[in-house]
This record gives sequence, structure tokens and C-alpha cells, in this order.
Amino acid sequence: MNKILASKGWWLLLLIVLLGINYLASVVHTRVDLTQEKRYTLSPATINLVKGLHDKVSITVLLTGDMPAGFKKLSNSTKEMLQEFKELAGSNIQFKFEKAGEGLNDTAKQHFQLHLDSLGLRPTNIKVKAKAGEAQEERLVYPGALVQYRNREMAIDLLQGQDMTGGVQSLNNAEALLEYKLARSIQRITADTVPFVGYLVGNGEPLNYNVYDLIEHTLRAEYGFGFVPIDSVPVIPHMFDALVIVKPTLPFTNKQKLKIDQYIMHGGKVIWLIDRLYAEMDSLMRSHSDFVAYDRNLNLDDQLFKYGVRINGDLVQDLQCDKIPLVVGNYGNQPQMQLVAWPYFPTLSSYSGHPIAKNLDNVLSLFPNSIDTIKNNIKKTILLATSESSRIISTPAIVTLNSIKTEDDLKTFNQSFIPVAVLLEGRFSSLYTNRLSTGELDTLAGVYDQPFRAAPEKDGKMIVVSDADIVANVVTQNEGPLPMGYNQFTHNQYANKDFFLNCVQYLTDSTNILETRGKDFALRLLDTKKTEEDRTQWQLMNIGVPVILVLLFGIVYQAVRKRKYQV
Repeated sequence: MNKILASKGWWLLLLIVLLGINYLASVVHTRVDLTQEKRYTLSPATINLVKGLHDKVSITVLLTGDMPAGFKKLSNSTKEMLQEFKELAGSNIQFKFEKAGEGLNDTAKQHFQLHLDSLGLRPTNIKVKAKAGEAQEERLVYPGALVQYRNREMAIDLLQGQDMTGGVQSLNNAEALLEYKLARSIQRITADTVPFVGYLVGNGEPLNYNVYDLIEHTLRAEYGFGFVPIDSVPVIPHMFDALVIVKPTLPFTNKQKLKIDQYIMHGGKVIWLIDRLYAEMDSLMRSHSDFVAYDRNLNLDDQLFKYGVRINGDLVQDLQCDKIPLVVGNYGNQPQMQLVAWPYFPTLSSYSGHPIAKNLDNVLSLFPNSIDTIKNNIKKTILLATSESSRIISTPAIVTLNSIKTEDDLKTFNQSFIPVAVLLEGRFSSLYTNRLSTGELDTLAGVYDQPFRAAPEKDGKMIVVSDADIVANVVTQNEGPLPMGYNQFTHNQYANKDFFLNCVQYLTDSTNILETRGKDFALRLLDTKKTEEDRTQWQLMNIGVPVILVLLFGIVYQAVRKRKYQV
């Protein structure tokens, strides 16, 4: 080493070593994720998806420019995530950041904004300072991205499913969902085939504009779709990866139930969206008085009980609820309307941490029933439940406009986390084991080529929701069908569609991309009170300590030199 340093070309050798280190660093990337929640570690499903790309995916992120700190952080996290994807996929991932419509004239910019709107990407209004010392001004930003693959294009809304009144927490949730939203979009746009979802009809299931958003903008837009007329098919075809049963109003016969049962036993997945009681807002508005919610007698109790749940004949109320317009008085001859919280419309949350509902905004429900889980060999996960201030109204359940009249009524909201949506997983048992005749068994096996099964060959999945209105939409005279989970009076958009789509994906997707929604991003915020109290101390420490260290180093260095060269 001394000989190298003594030579005249030592600096050239050092330069070569530094260049070699830099080259290796540019080729080989590695890092250690020391965060407790592993926020910088991609899931195996995402890694397999990105590495398996066969053609170029181009992503244009529109979240850039002058923005508040929370949005900048989300933008930076998006860039870091896409860089991770690019390192895995190489040239098959291309991305860039640009402002929406930047460099376009007014007409072209307007057309571009209409194009974004048609893709479902809408702007968010934010407040920023143009210059230091000036007042804040409002600007529109698009918190999303455009994804292109071959001749396909789709949009990613990074804030979809988030209530932005939540502020920093909502942006943190959006950041936690980054990997899922980016990976899911790449999966969708590159897929050559999609799962097929059936919509069961034959028992009074709605086919009107109240399920327009569900059928046209959700199922048809994301999946292969078809109606399943249960009385017109001998068995439910295996081509359907999942079956959706939405708000039946007529009782099921044993023949119909057998078809559903054997569809499940042969590996089919089902989402049950059941209103056990007849309780409709239209009835209340027409009568302008109380009414009794009565049982529809759907004849599904024994089948659902066999699978592991029971939908009770009651109504759930919650102080965490949506608002409706009610007459609160009169001014002259004109009724005075006011938006009033109505506990029959609970806004549901997830407390289980399951990827289907994690990091979602609340889900709006209308007249839900409670669900009990039955002890058997099936795994049960509560996906949606009420808040800590809820109650159950037992049968006969009376619906009234003024259900809370006194302070004592508020005290009765003393039940917590009443289940409304439950995921069932495991080896289900058939309701019809040892109940079919030899002729019926022969017909299933010989004529319909679907031999009777008492249990599926492998574990199955189904989801039971005790409120079908979660996937329904309001229809107005001026605007027509609105999105599901949208309140036309308060203009609040709840996360009903995201919840339903997550349910379908969990049942039909074998790649486990949805598991990436299970990430936790802990908010490690500073204690504002303590930072204000200790501000001066930390400022002095940050300024003074480096200066003192430099002075100490200088004193020690001079002392050592003096001692070394002193004669």
C-alpha cells in the first residue's frame, strides 16, 4: 500500500477503482428494508407479475408540479415504486411524470381532460402557494396515472376508495395501496383472458336501473359477464368463475338451491347479497310514517347455516351513519328540509385487516341485518362491521323517521362491531348429502355430466353480505343512475364499488395480487406539542453540536501535529 501511494500514478489507480465501483453500483442494485412493516419490499405476486411481462408497459404519472407536502410524498413514493418495477422488468416498464395537458393549447387541453374523465380519472382541488409570502391559490391536480399496453389504455386513480377529508391518513392509505393499484392495473391491461362472473336471475333479482352501475360499469367493465337464469339451466355452468346473487325477493325452491349447492361443491365461488327483511326507503317516503319490516321468507336459512352463517331477521342501527333530508319544520307554507343522520343507514368499516377491505373508506349500507357465524370447520373473517356505537332492532323491526328521540335512546347504542359481511373459506359440506333419490343422483351424473358431490375436492370461498343495497345505486330524474355508494344529497362517495370489486377479485384471482392490499404504513408523526416546547433546544443542538465537533477536531488535530513534530 505504501509503495502504491508513493508512486506517481496512484491517483490514476484510485480513479479507476472509483469508476469501477460506480459502474457496479449502476448495474447491481440492492437495499435492505429495515422498516417494521416492510413497506419497501415487493410481494412475491408483484415480482412474478412484473418479471413475467412480455411487452412494454408505459405509465404516465400525472401527479406532479407544485403540491402540498402530502401529495408530493405520494408522488415521490409512486416514482420509487415504479423504479422498483423497472429494475425487475427492465425495458418492459417505462414511466414518466408530467402535468395533465401541459404544453397543449386550451382546446386540446379540454379534450384531454374529457378523455381522462371518460377513463374515470377526475381532478382533485388542492391549495398551494404560488410564491413565498403570497396567499394560497386553488389548483386542480390529477392524482393518478395512465397505463398503456399495445393498443390498450386505462387509468389509475391513486385516491380511489379514500375519503380526502381524512387528510394525512387518507394519503397514507393511498401510499400503502400503491403497490396493489399499480400491479393490479398492469395485471388487468396485460391479461389476455379475464374471469367470468354470472348474475343469477329467477328469484326476483333486480334488473332495473338500480343495478346499472353494478352490471354495466363494474362487472361488464372488469370481467366476462353473463346472466344465469336458474330455472332455464339444468346445472350452473362451470364456465362461471363466480356467481353473484343480488337481492332475491322470491323464495328459493329445493331444486334451485341444489343447483347453487352443487355449483359450490364443484369449485364455484358465490357472493351472497341478501336482504332478509323487506325494508325499503320508498315505503317510508310513500307512507310518511312508521312501517314494519317483514321477512321475505327466502328459504335460504338452512343452506347458509350449513355453510357457516345465519342472517338474522333484524335491523342494524349505528350512530356512525349517512344522512338523509328530513322535514324539521315549516316556514310559512314551505317545509324546511335538513340533512339528518339516520342510523338505519350505517357506514361500515373493516376491523379484521383482511386485504379485501383494508385501507378502504367506509362502505354505505341501507337497512342491513346482522350476521351470526356458526361453529363448524369453516374459517370465518368479518369483512365489514358496524362501529362501537350500534344496536340491533329485533323482529318485529319498526322503521321510523325519528328513531332517536331522547338521550336515553342514545345510551341503547351499546353494541360493537356487528357483522354485516363475512368471508367463508374451507371445505364446505353439501346441504343435500343423503337427501337425494337414486334417480336424481343418476340424472346429475349421466344426463347433466355433473355427479353429485357431498364436498368440494379442495377448499372453497364465498362471501355473505346481509345488505344487497351495498351494490345498488340511486337513480335521479336529472342525472339518471348514479355510482353505487353515492349520496346525492351530501355528495359523499363511499367505497362500495371498491369493496365489491375486491370481493370478486379475491374469489377469482389465483395470483394473490390482492394480498398486497394488506400492507400497513405506520404514520410516525411528530408530537406537535412536544416539538413546540423543545424547538429552541433542538435548534441549538442542530446548529451548535456540529460547530463544537469541528472545533474539537481542529484542537485535537493541532495538538497531535504539535506533539508529533515537536523537536
